[in-house]
Amino acid sequence: MKGKIAIVGIGEIPTGRFPERSFIQSAIESARLAIQDSGVSKDRIDTVIPTAALCSPQFNTDLVTGRVCEELGLSVRNNVQLFAGGATSSIMLKVAAGLIVTGASDYILFVHTDQLAAACVSNRKWAELNPNAMFRKPLTIEEVLASKMLSTPLHAKESNMLADGGAAFVVTSAERARDLTQRPVFYLGEGSRVTHYALSQEPDLARFGWAVAAKEAFEAADLSPADMDLAEIYDSYPVFQLMALEELGFCRRGEAGAFVMAGNTWPGGKLPMTTNGGMLSQGHTGAGGGIAIFVEAARQLMNKAGERQVPGARFAVETATGGTYVDAHVTILGTEVP
Repeated sequence: MKGKIAIVGIGEIPTGRFPERSFIQSAIESARLAIQDSGVSKDRIDTVIPTAALCSPQFNTDLVTGRVCEELGLSVRNNVQLFAGGATSSIMLKVAAGLIVTGASDYILFVHTDQLAAACVSNRKWAELNPNAMFRKPLTIEEVLASKMLSTPLHAKESNMLADGGAAFVVTSAERARDLTQRPVFYLGEGSRVTHYALSQEPDLARFGWAVAAKEAFEAADLSPADMDLAEIYDSYPVFQLMALEELGFCRRGEAGAFVMAGNTWPGGKLPMTTNGGMLSQGHTGAGGGIAIFVEAARQLMNKAGERQVPGARFAVETATGGTYVDAHVTILGTEVP
């Protein structure tokens, strides 16, 4: 599947507490922005794939039964829901590749919204530059350590914040993508491992399946960690970013903490990481936490990230996971096909 499909449009609404914003309003506005950004006529969208919404069983049923299609005025071949928790973005890409390469679909719209109304300092520095982030106030290590202890060793500001939010993206074939935009984002490689259901059954609580998944993804893309311009790493808690940095090959075991402390993952650092601020600062929107990180990877590679744009970004690694870190998904994206 290397280089055969591409992301051509992204859409996202601000994350935070918005009780006045309805579920369907969030979904439709995110989708509208993604379609507009893609340059694709909405009449050419032939598949809509919403993610499950945790906020309301009734609204989730609306998503399953085509409400997004109706609200957008779409006549499509396929409407189907996909859900794998925080790993949903990776599953979406796999399904997109199959549908597009086999000719079952030409243009696919993926939609997520939830209303579930910080904290790595590195993530907050990126969030300060993100107009869609829930938390944009500067944060220091001292403030993190002085915040309330929730469950040893986690402080309040090392924990994600549930929030309202929405994001969407459009995927099509590489050939069509090149006619739509000067900077399509190609799907280059993927690696995945499901390791457990209950966290107590994971044999190594400091590893999970990242190393194996990363090896598969980098080999599929014919690239290495040294080729990556940014790392969009799933971050429901900061320890998982440190684990991923080591397992993906950016740091040796036990050295990720010092790597982040030295500013390497901050704006201007040699490996920009989770550049939207992540779930620890942009906000955690259920399955949308992973989708927001994926959309940010595409945004950076499309050169649409504004103040937080990583100059010259060509290749990105993005991770996703679901449940109690039951699975590890590593995706390689790029503006060119090696």
